Amino acid sequence: MRDLKSSTWVVAGAVVLSVVSDGWLNDAEGQTPSDSDRAPESEIQKPSNQICLACHGQEGFGVPTGEKGARAMRRLYVSPDLFSQSVHAKRACVDCHYDILQIPHRSDVERDRVNCLECHLSTLESRRKDQPKELDKLKIVVAKIANYMQSIHAEPSKNDLSRPKAYCSDCHNAHTFAPLGTKPRWDFRLEIPDVCGRCHSEIRKTYLTSVHGKEVKQGNPNAAVCSDCHSTHEIESPTVDPVKLAITANCGNCHNKEYKTYTGTYHGQVTTLGYAYTAKCFDCHGYHDVQRVNDSSSRVHQDNRLETCQTCHENASSGFISFHPHGNTHDFERYPYMWIASKFMIALLAGVFAFFWSHSALWFYREYKDRKEGKNHPHVKVGELPEEKQQYIRRWIPMWRIAHLLLALAVMTLVLTGTSALFAESAWAHTAMNLLGGPQVAAILHRIAAATFIVLFFGHLIVIALYVYRNRKTFRWFGPDSLIPNWDDFKQAAGMFRWFFGKGPRPVFDRWAYWEKFDYWAPFWGMAIIGLSGVMLWFPEFTASFLPGWVFNVATIVHGEEAFLAAVFLFSVHFFNCHFRPDKLPQDIVMFTGAMPLEEYKAEHTLEYQRLVENGELEKYLVDAPSRPMTLGSKLLGGTLILIGLTLLVLVLLGFWENVITA
Repeated sequence: MRDLKSSTWVVAGAVVLSVVSDGWLNDAEGQTPSDSDRAPESEIQKPSNQICLACHGQEGFGVPTGEKGARAMRRLYVSPDLFSQSVHAKRACVDCHYDILQIPHRSDVERDRVNCLECHLSTLESRRKDQPKELDKLKIVVAKIANYMQSIHAEPSKNDLSRPKAYCSDCHNAHTFAPLGTKPRWDFRLEIPDVCGRCHSEIRKTYLTSVHGKEVKQGNPNAAVCSDCHSTHEIESPTVDPVKLAITANCGNCHNKEYKTYTGTYHGQVTTLGYAYTAKCFDCHGYHDVQRVNDSSSRVHQDNRLETCQTCHENASSGFISFHPHGNTHDFERYPYMWIASKFMIALLAGVFAFFWSHSALWFYREYKDRKEGKNHPHVKVGELPEEKQQYIRRWIPMWRIAHLLLALAVMTLVLTGTSALFAESAWAHTAMNLLGGPQVAAILHRIAAATFIVLFFGHLIVIALYVYRNRKTFRWFGPDSLIPNWDDFKQAAGMFRWFFGKGPRPVFDRWAYWEKFDYWAPFWGMAIIGLSGVMLWFPEFTASFLPGWVFNVATIVHGEEAFLAAVFLFSVHFFNCHFRPDKLPQDIVMFTGAMPLEEYKAEHTLEYQRLVENGELEKYLVDAPSRPMTLGSKLLGGTLILIGLTLLVLVLLGFWENVITA
C-alpha cells in the first residue's frame, strides 16, 4: 500500500465538508447532531454502498488514530472500481460492518473487527436451497476456513489473547478480493511479500535480497512468493516435519525437473516416503535467502558447497563437491558417466530378461506338452511307489542348506528394504517403510542383511578354496564336479533349444546343468556391482576421500538397477527353474531336506548317476527318505519363502511400472 502525504488528508477533509454541506451529516439547522439526539438504530434506514463510498471512496480518506499525534491517520479508503469487481461487490457495506449504521458514526459503538468466518459459515447454510450454483464455491471457502482454524495463524496472539495471530483481513483486502475461480490479479501476487512482511518484517528484508525477491521487485509475477512455499490457509510452523516436507514438495511446483532428479537420490527418496531427516531443498539452497547457483553468496556455489555438505556430513571431503544432486541420465554432455552407466544397465536388463524369460516360456511349453502326451516324462511320482522301494540320494549337506536359507532371508530383506526406498513414490513403499519402522530402521536392517550376504559369500569361497586345495591332485577345473562353465554347457544349452522347438531329444545333464551354473555365478556379478556400490554409498565420507563425487551418482544407478535385476531374476527365473516348471510343480523341497528321490535324480542328473553306478560309488550317497515331519516342515518353509518371494516380485514390478514406465 502506498504512503500518503499529509496534503492528502486536507483533500479528504474537504470531501467530508462537501458531504456535510449536502445534508448527509447535518440536521435541519446545519449543525451536527450529538449522539443523544440521534434516532434509535431500529428506526434508521441502513445506508447504501453509494452513501458509504461518498466518503470512503475518496482516495486518501482517513481519520486520526489519536495514538501518535495529529499526523497519524487510520486509512479508510476503498477503491470503488476495485470494489465493484470484487467478490463482495453485491453485498452491502453494512452486511459486514453491521455495527455502523448511523452517519456520522456513533462514537459509543465499539467497532469490532469484521467476523469473516461467521459470515461465510452462515451464508453457506442460507444458500443451500436458494442459490445452489454458489454452493460449491462457498464450500471451498468454508474448507479454507477449516484449514485456517487449524493453522498457526489462528492461534491466540501473545500480545492479545482475544485476537488470533493473523486474521483474514490481515492478509486479504475484502474490498478488492477477486471472485473465486477468476484469474487472480498478478499485482496481488507481487504484493504478497509486503502483506506477509507486515508481521514478518525481518524475513521480508531477507527475502527481497534473494533471487525470488529480486524477481518480484522487477515485477515478475511467476517468481515464488511466500504462499507458494508456505501455502495459504494451512500455514504451520516450518520447524515441524510435515511442513518441511510440504515446502520441499512446493519447490517442485516451479522447479519440476530439479525436484524429479532430487527424488532420485537417497535424500529425496526418504523425503518422498514422508520422513524429514535427510537433506531437503532448503537445507542446501537456503530458506528465504536463496540465490542462483553461480552467485558467490549461494550456499551451493562451488566455493561454498563443501561447507554446506558438512552441515550434515561433518567429515565430508572435497569429493562431495562434484556430486550431482540434480544429475540425470539423459544429458550426456553434462553427466556422461551417469548416461553411460544407465544405458549399460538398461542393455543388461533387457538382454538378461529377454533371454531367460524366453527360455522359461519355451521350457514350460515343451515340458508341459511332453507331459501331456506322456513323452519324456522324467519326473517319477516316487510317493506312489511301495515304501520299501523309495530310495533317496544325498544332494545337499546341512551346511549348504543352512547357508541357502540364510542367504534367501538376507536377499529378501535386502529387496524389501532397498526397493521400498528405490520406488519411494509407490503407495506400497510408504506402507512397507512404516511397517519396517521408518527409513532409519530399514537402513539398519538393509546393512545387517548385506553383511550377512557378504559373510556367507566369502565364507563359501573359503570353503570352496579349502576343498580345491585338499583335492588339488585330483580336482579338474572343467570336470563334472566343477561349477566353471565348459563347452558341454554350451552344447547342452543349444540342445535344450532344439528340444524346445521339437528338433531334437531333451539333453541329459551331469552334476550341474548350465542354468544351475548361471544361478551360481550370478551372485559373483551381483557382489561386484551391488556390493561395491553399496559399500561406497554406506561410507560416503571414506569414498569421497579418494574418489570424485560423481561416483555416488553412478553407484546409485548401478546399485538400484542391479538390485532390480537380481530381485526379478531370482523370483521369476530362478523360481521357475526350481519350482514352477511342470516337472517340479508345486515346489521342490530338495534344498530343505537335502535328499532327492533316486528316480528323479536319474532323470535330472543322468550323466552323474551313470558315472556313480559305473564307479560303484552310488551306495555311499544313498540316504533314507526324509521323515514326515521333515518333509512337512520343508514344504511349509519352502512355500512360505516362495510366497514372500512372489509378493516381493509383484511389488518390485509394480514399483517399476509406476516409477519408471508411467512416470
